[in-house]
Amino acid sequence: MSTPATWRPRRTVAAAAVMAVAILTTMVWLAIAISDTFQLADRIGIVLFGVFFAWVLSLLARVKVVADEAGLTVVNPLRTHRYTWPEIVGISLGVGAPWPYLDLADGTTKGVVGIQGSEGDDARAAVLALRELIAERGQAQEPR
Repeated sequence: MSTPATWRPRRTVAAAAVMAVAILTTMVWLAIAISDTFQLADRIGIVLFGVFFAWVLSLLARVKVVADEAGLTVVNPLRTHRYTWPEIVGISLGVGAPWPYLDLADGTTKGVVGIQGSEGDDARAAVLALRELIAERGQAQEPR
């Protein structure tokens, strides 16, 4: 497989965007439509509540996995991790698992939220492509 390659969960990104717009629109409409007994600070609080939820959903929409010549970048909702190919031992996606896990050389595992198990064949294809890259580039090169 050639690099660079990027994987994103299309349905998750679309659902997060639609929900963010719906929540924010509803909160703005609610702030305008509520009775006059609510003060300006209350109305601003309602809109900020919507902005907060839209921000949380934007964190879900930012997830992705990028493979390049040097390694793998995993962008999860709160953190971005960078791994060189020799650091990655394998990747696994269990039946019914929400996302695959990277097996790392130090014995730990890290979730790869940028590939969603709920995307079925697309997720399996992404995992297979990453397995190929790990097999091709994951072993440390012997000095000559």
